[in-house]
Amino acid sequence: MTGTLTKIKKKSPHFIVVDFFKGVAVDFIKGDIFVKLSALIMGVGYFRRRQIIKGLIVTLFQLVIIYFTGAFALHYLSRIGTLGTVEFEAVFNPATGRNEFNDFDHSFQILLYGVISIVVLAVSLILYLKNIRIVRALEVKARAGEHIPSFIEDVKSMRDARFHITLLTLPIFGIVMFTIIPLIIMIAVAFTNYDQQHMPPANLFTWVGFDNFRTLFTNDLTSTFGYSFVIVLRWTLIWAFAATFSNFFLGIMLSSFLNNAKTKLKQVWRTMFVVTIAVPQFVTLLLIRNFFATTGIANTIASNIGLTDFLINIGLVPSHLSHIPFLTHPTWAMVMIILINIWIGVPFMMLIATGVLMNIPKELYESAKIDGASPFKQFVYITMPYMLFVTAPFLVTQLIHNINNFNVIFLLTQDTFITLDQQLANSNAREIDLLVTWLYRLTQSDFDYKMASTIGIMVFLVCAALTLVAFNLVIGRNKEDKFQI
Repeated sequence: MTGTLTKIKKKSPHFIVVDFFKGVAVDFIKGDIFVKLSALIMGVGYFRRRQIIKGLIVTLFQLVIIYFTGAFALHYLSRIGTLGTVEFEAVFNPATGRNEFNDFDHSFQILLYGVISIVVLAVSLILYLKNIRIVRALEVKARAGEHIPSFIEDVKSMRDARFHITLLTLPIFGIVMFTIIPLIIMIAVAFTNYDQQHMPPANLFTWVGFDNFRTLFTNDLTSTFGYSFVIVLRWTLIWAFAATFSNFFLGIMLSSFLNNAKTKLKQVWRTMFVVTIAVPQFVTLLLIRNFFATTGIANTIASNIGLTDFLINIGLVPSHLSHIPFLTHPTWAMVMIILINIWIGVPFMMLIATGVLMNIPKELYESAKIDGASPFKQFVYITMPYMLFVTAPFLVTQLIHNINNFNVIFLLTQDTFITLDQQLANSNAREIDLLVTWLYRLTQSDFDYKMASTIGIMVFLVCAALTLVAFNLVIGRNKEDKFQI
């Protein structure tokens, strides 16, 4: 048991980092003079081992980083603590007849280039320390009389034995540039006062600590974000679970129906449902929004057959309305959004379930029939356990996807739903908003980037918590050797 815990500890990120720095320190201390000089000039160790080209490459890399630090990074890193102090000014010059601008600070540029500088220097530091370990390894090989590969051999190795490293280099660079850096910037903005009143270059913004998080959980006369956050988060979770599990179970039921031996014209039925996938989602949603509009075809038919009056009489439609508020009343809109999502999502789940059902051993069903199990019991004790076992990871990812399902909510309710709740309106939120649609409108309508970034962090925390819980409960316990019918 102790040995197992030791192995786990050694594999944890914390111990990997500690071991790396310990290894660098040991290699530097035990290395010869050329290893130690490599801490000053990175290529010295390679020159000593006659790896001239490699030595020139790492030395050139070192010179580029030194130039980058002095000519670029220090300028922004020295200002990142304040995000700028010199405000924008324009002074009219009578001699030239033009406005002349001062050498002002741009807060967002300072933040952006400061983060880029930190990432570049952090990666450079890792490569710098790694270089010491590589040079030390070359020294050990030389003392042992082992062959030291030439530059050509290293290139061939990157093409053959270490080809996986070559393939991963460009994707990792892309992830750092287009995922990690924007993510760090978004997180950083949540700790600033970047909004419409502090919009560069005309104005500066600065760090405010955790003020935005306090605002998000505060509800008073000046800020209603706390009230809005509770309502939006509640609907986000209701929508995510309802959309995920309704599509999941209905998709399985539909697939079971289509795969039943007694079902006729299976290909026709399957084609009819697949057509909904072939049509682009945004086209379908915009058309459906028009169908259920105040003067849309659904309201016209409902009025002609007397359904609207009936719903008014029983109190399901407010008496002051002459139409069914499919997408304009909070309760009606929530129900309609879930139903429309079923129409869009069930066919996709049907295709996935069809592939899984076709792989369920027929012997299981035959044995169940011999034991006298009804079709319902076969579905409950064979089909559903097997589906949950195979599709559990997909179910978890669909849950997270629906938390961030921007298209359905936005395309169905944009320019259609207007909240009458003044507290929600004060924070630019609506009853049918998801956290992600609320975040979007805060940036596009209010230019409230600080609160949008704060909500973005909360979205991440919600998704991370649900993912961890779901994977532990659904997948962690769903072992193949424990799958029993």
